[in-house]
Amino acid sequence: MSFLRVSDTKIVDGKDKEVLLRGAGLGGWMNMENFINGYPGREHQVREALAQTIGAEKSNYFFDKVVEYFFTDADAKFFKSLGLNCLRLPFNYRHFEDDMDPRKLKPEGFKHLDRVIDLCAQHGIWTVLDLHAVPGGQNPGWHSDNPTHHAHFWDHKDFQDRTIWLWEELAKRYKDNPWVAGYNPLNEPADPQHTRLIQFYNRVYKSIRAIDENHILFLDGNTFAADFSKFGDAYKNWSNTVYSIHDYSGFGFPSSPETYVGSEEQKKRVRQVFERKRQWMVDNNLPIWNGEWGPVYARKQYDGEKTEEINEARLRVLKDQLEIYDETRLSWSIWLLKDVDGFQGMIYSSPDSAYNRLFKDFLARKQYMAIDTWGTDEVHVKHIYEPMEKLIKDNIKEEHLKLYPSNWTVKRRVAELSRHILVAEFLVNEWADHFIGKSTEELDELAKSFAFENCVQREQLNAILKQFSHI
Repeated sequence: MSFLRVSDTKIVDGKDKEVLLRGAGLGGWMNMENFINGYPGREHQVREALAQTIGAEKSNYFFDKVVEYFFTDADAKFFKSLGLNCLRLPFNYRHFEDDMDPRKLKPEGFKHLDRVIDLCAQHGIWTVLDLHAVPGGQNPGWHSDNPTHHAHFWDHKDFQDRTIWLWEELAKRYKDNPWVAGYNPLNEPADPQHTRLIQFYNRVYKSIRAIDENHILFLDGNTFAADFSKFGDAYKNWSNTVYSIHDYSGFGFPSSPETYVGSEEQKKRVRQVFERKRQWMVDNNLPIWNGEWGPVYARKQYDGEKTEEINEARLRVLKDQLEIYDETRLSWSIWLLKDVDGFQGMIYSSPDSAYNRLFKDFLARKQYMAIDTWGTDEVHVKHIYEPMEKLIKDNIKEEHLKLYPSNWTVKRRVAELSRHILVAEFLVNEWADHFIGKSTEELDELAKSFAFENCVQREQLNAILKQFSHI
């Protein structure tokens, strides 16, 4: 079997036949996220809390079992049945090295990565290796396992050096595997200066290419894969490279100012956002991959009788985006394959599963308090935070309200620091307390809540993806 490669604006196989990579991201697996896995705060916080609560041995057992059950042969069969051909594999650097023992490879870090790459290959599914969380955090988000709102990765060369080292180790291991479609070196970077990202891409490109000349590199734009405006002619230094946007539509989230009905004006706005993000690639005749996109969905336990109406509108957004992607022959990876209670996943853990039964009340309170950043519905708490937003807006000059990241409004920044970081921290130990007294067998049952046989399929979404998955 031959490696995939770039030819002009296309990804092609060994016979120069165009390959459209269409699939999903395996978020919540080797890079866990609060809204996906049903915990508050950041991944390293709950791992530390659980180890302190029930001991390191039992804690490691539980988390390892979650990663094991999260993607198995049954998931691969289901994925392939929809006609999808590429799975993006996000992972956290902490699986491969320890902050207190850097640059010493943990052999067990490859255990599940190897397993899932091989499972996918057996079903004819390519994989993209996505480094989602790096030392110091490449962005201020929870999804980079960053405990703060500052991306320290850009300020400390050693964090960057360690990331280069990790990619060298990954390249050594997978350089001969053609079922790996390529490497996504940095998910959603957010460099306030815009120049250090280009410098890092030059470094990581040279380091990987010194070991592996075959695999495609998928490079995200700056500011959460949305901005290529400062890339200039940097692409001339990078061959066999695809450029990645993340094309989330605001119409697909609770914060949307209006219900999406698919009017011509709304479709125009959806297209304009997409065209703006990909303009640099179009201008320079470069290949494009939409590495993340997709709406979130209402759930009956939280949204009641409005659930179906809301989700019809969200699926309408999805279909209209897919029409654009089809028209432009775009490769894409929807976010995401699986989650705890159906907020965004193609499949999700059943309400009757052991984990959802145990955490039912906790998850409901977390939802009520709007603790998670992603797709937050703040209806119950906005009256608490609006005075802080008003205080800032009334007393700070308008030109000083525009801080980086540029797409973070005052409202978003207040929410990030107050709810999603500060308040969330107070719930971490309570989450861990749910595991007190659990036997190994009970921990296994909780972890198995994420196994395919214990999941529910979002059938309308999957039917639409199958319709547009044709290669």
